[in-house]
Amino acid sequence: MKRAIGALLGLLALAASPTYAQTIKLATIAPKDSPYYDILRDMGEAWRKASGGQIELRIYPDGVAGDESDVVRKMRVGQLQASAMSGGGLTDIVPEYRAMQMPMMFASEAERDYVAKRLSPKFEALLSARGFKILGWSSIGSLYFFTQKPVVTPEDLKPLAIFAWAGNTGFIDAWKRGGFRPVALPATEIMTGLQSGLINAVTAPPLFALSAQWFALAPHMMDIRWASLGGAIIVSKAAWDRLPETLKPKLKQAAEETCRRLAQNLEKLNGTAIEVMKKHGLVIHHVGPDQYKLWESTSRAIYPYLTTSLVPAELVREVEKIRDEYRAAHPQP
Repeated sequence: MKRAIGALLGLLALAASPTYAQTIKLATIAPKDSPYYDILRDMGEAWRKASGGQIELRIYPDGVAGDESDVVRKMRVGQLQASAMSGGGLTDIVPEYRAMQMPMMFASEAERDYVAKRLSPKFEALLSARGFKILGWSSIGSLYFFTQKPVVTPEDLKPLAIFAWAGNTGFIDAWKRGGFRPVALPATEIMTGLQSGLINAVTAPPLFALSAQWFALAPHMMDIRWASLGGAIIVSKAAWDRLPETLKPKLKQAAEETCRRLAQNLEKLNGTAIEVMKKHGLVIHHVGPDQYKLWESTSRAIYPYLTTSLVPAELVREVEKIRDEYRAAHPQP
């Protein structure tokens, strides 16, 4: 009996020991040698300290766990517990989030952030209903076209093969309806697509284009914001529910701080990325007022198709209404 009690007490002591840490596997397509990865690594350290070593964050960068659609599937079956995911992946869970990523919806990140703050509770509720918990939101940056040939007008882009998220059939059909040539690929295959000539154009934030080295194969950048790419740190509700209740506020706070740090530094990081790329051969093509109007009319022409087949029209109208509130309060010359 004494030996049995002693063994039991020993097991209980080991179970309470930080040596038996709970591992959270987090996947992202962000490159390892990038500020996106660095800030996630800092969050992992913050989690370790806040939990007294009970929580270990294991990061799988560079898309090694698959494209974001693969990551969503693996989170649903418990192979992964978390992700730092772009809006492209979030729409696999909440298609309604596409309303935040409509072409040329926002003229600045400030506009996007204002709308995102107002609508984030709605998207969080939708994600929760589908088995996921949001730990923090952040912009990933404005999307610009990086192309293998100069592009200034929509007609310049139409002959080029454009990367499109695999599985995102609605946007692919919308591209085709506009007379463009989308090529569906996982995001993890963009580099090989550019190398082989399968694609000639990709949209990306400048920081990502630099970190992933896509600009080296697509050295022309058009200076208009095609769309704004949001992102979030998410965890499956099943994994979240297994965590100690006392730790959850600390982990969420660290994730929110991670997202704030990224958002605060994003404009500077993207500006620095552009200057670095210019030194290594990137050519930026300016879009004048007349060409800008062409891009606006081209993007708006596909809205009716998107709002009848892909995105709730009332949600797009809500995004536009909140955006216009911001514009009225912050007039631009």
